Amino acid sequence: MEILIEKAMMKDAVQLTHVMKSAFDEEARKWLTDDEEYIADFNIQPPGYDSLQMTEYMIQELDYYKVIYKNEIAGGIIVTISGKSYGRIDRIFIRPELQGYGIGSAAMKFIESHYPYVKAWELETSARQINNHHFYEKMGFQLSFKTDEEYCYEKRTGAAKQDIKDSQFEDCDIGNTEFYKVNISESSFSNSSLSKAHFNNCNLSHSKFQNINLQKSLFADLNLSESRFLHVTLSGVQFAETNLRGGKDPISFNGCNLEGSKITNCCMENVEISESSISGMKINGIPVEELLRVYEQNK
Repeated sequence: MEILIEKAMMKDAVQLTHVMKSAFDEEARKWLTDDEEYIADFNIQPPGYDSLQMTEYMIQELDYYKVIYKNEIAGGIIVTISGKSYGRIDRIFIRPELQGYGIGSAAMKFIESHYPYVKAWELETSARQINNHHFYEKMGFQLSFKTDEEYCYEKRTGAAKQDIKDSQFEDCDIGNTEFYKVNISESSFSNSSLSKAHFNNCNLSHSKFQNINLQKSLFADLNLSESRFLHVTLSGVQFAETNLRGGKDPISFNGCNLEGSKITNCCMENVEISESSISGMKINGIPVEELLRVYEQNK
């Protein structure tokens, strides 16, 4: 078969976005019934799957490979490598009309051979996608966890580590250490350096981060619903392709200094601003104070 797998480039972003959208939309048509049409199943239709900006982000920050069949992009496979030994298949997608030709299997085999030092691979898929279950099991993955909505798979090529529960580490150098599938719930980290640490696919719910230096950090593809940010300095921070809607309660900004901020190419439907200073605020170059003055005159 004429299959090539190469690192994706920014010039491929538009076509890869189109292919990903067609692949995941077809999965939605296949596995979501009419009653479930508006259910958010993020394994069937991952966040940003139809977004060019998300594709560009993943090409830049993740290990993104394009799958070429007969000189055309037939799909893609995106992985995250944590440390030296652990990997995650973030997404794999093939054009609907080319599925069943062994292209997906070739992509998975390429990834495993391209990262021979990885001891364990993991991935998730929707509980609805029965064909995916068969595919991953055929590729040597084993079911590690499942819910009514999601199946989690793992493929190990190296031995698991020993338990060190209830141990204490003080004044130790454990730099460049890897933690994979480690339970450190209710642990505490104080006066410690986690500079350049990499957290991927981790459960940090109900955690507390206080007096932390997070300069030049990257936060992407996160679920921060119902979180609180208090006394936080966000000078120079950028929010791109971020969804602030949904959930039972709206996003609220109270007592915040947004002076000098820029909002471009964003959806501002049903946004309310009250009891706030709008001096110098402009919408499409028009001073808001002038708009309000004209409104009051014509009311």
